[in-house]
Amino acid sequence: MPDSSIFTKIEDIILQDDIRGMKALRQHMKEGWLEKSAQLLLDHPGKVLIATGFYIIRAQEPETDGPPGAVAIADALKAIGNTVAYVTDKNCTVAMRKIAGDDEVIDFPITTHRESSEFAHKLLVEHAPSALVSIERAGLLGDGTYRNWKGLDFSEHNAKIDHMFDEHPYSIGIGDGGNEIGMGNMRHVIPDIENLPDDPCVTTTTELITASVSNWGGYGLVAALSIKTGKNLLPSVEQGYEWVKDIVAVGAVEGMTGESKDWVDARAPEDDAMCLRDLQALLAVESL
Repeated sequence: MPDSSIFTKIEDIILQDDIRGMKALRQHMKEGWLEKSAQLLLDHPGKVLIATGFYIIRAQEPETDGPPGAVAIADALKAIGNTVAYVTDKNCTVAMRKIAGDDEVIDFPITTHRESSEFAHKLLVEHAPSALVSIERAGLLGDGTYRNWKGLDFSEHNAKIDHMFDEHPYSIGIGDGGNEIGMGNMRHVIPDIENLPDDPCVTTTTELITASVSNWGGYGLVAALSIKTGKNLLPSVEQGYEWVKDIVAVGAVEGMTGESKDWVDARAPEDDAMCLRDLQALLAVESL
């Protein structure tokens, strides 16, 4: 049984260089949140559906945060015997398919709540997932809209994937701004934290992972799975960067500026690499 302090160290790594207030939110999170998230996946093996894709209004393209972390989680899950499929919408399918390999990418329609609920139910019946994961996927706000971190409404460009999470008992949400699926778990405290939205996401998940960058939250989840399985399931620093470059090549943009460049959340490649580098070093100390 690994010492619980190792999971706290992983949490420290994925919350470093925080610019939005995720560290302030940490004290309100349930104890052992990262370890519990990894354990949820280990306790429910099978097929996992992974939702991602965040639309950037000014570029009319998806951002670079989300898909790389989604693929890292998927690769780790497959390595320990699971199957996966990705769920996104038409604005992110091209980027997602670029790095998804042979795994299915499901195009969730952008439509009404009723039709979205029906499509979500159909997906859950068809795929019978053992668990759901959302990473950097906009979630429904209390006013019934989908908004970015700056409060701009982009509901007409965002599929209502929340309905899947409303219906499934085992889920993980990963976010870095308060407006992503899963942040409904912290809805009661997010408005009180500086730089976080006054009206956060209302969609809840069984477990919640917060990070300075959502991709980093995904990598942290993989590191926790690595500790629990005794296998290093993390992608290399080089692989993480390749995923970013690959999706930029087909339209993805840096989320803060909307520019077509190989940055993630205002971080140049070298700065973005600090998370995977630190996680790999931590696993090396654990002889993984």
